[in-house]
Amino acid sequence: MTADPVWLAHARTYIGLKEVPGPKSNPTILSWLKSLNAWWAEDATPWCGTFVSHCMQKANLPIPKHWYRAKDWLNWGVDAHEPLVGAVAVLGRTGGGHVFFVTKQNPLYVWGVGGNQADGVNEAKFLRGRVLGYRWPSIAPSP
Repeated sequence: MTADPVWLAHARTYIGLKEVPGPKSNPTILSWLKSLNAWWAEDATPWCGTFVSHCMQKANLPIPKHWYRAKDWLNWGVDAHEPLVGAVAVLGRTGGGHVFFVTKQNPLYVWGVGGNQADGVNEAKFLRGRVLGYRWPSIAPSP
């Protein structure tokens, strides 16, 4: 079995992290927002792009200009063409999108570690038909 790419390994270390309910925010998520120079500072705003951006920065990889917009990740890196472990998957949904790191797949589903999945970092499964694209860092070797 091949080791996870460094950005996915880093993402897995946050599994279990949750938003803080109510008016307060999780200090870890706030630190990511600060390091990304976000103009907001609370965890109620969708933060899936924040999580992916943080993990990519920790791996010394570039992030898109509009890293906070899930669908902007479709313009980042190179087309992976398939759900490679560690690829950035972008989902379509009403009102926007969602972005996460692929961990496994089968003919119907793709699983991934992402932020703001049920208000936390976890591994979740999604219908493959919802995926708009899979992206890979242009400066990282593909598996």
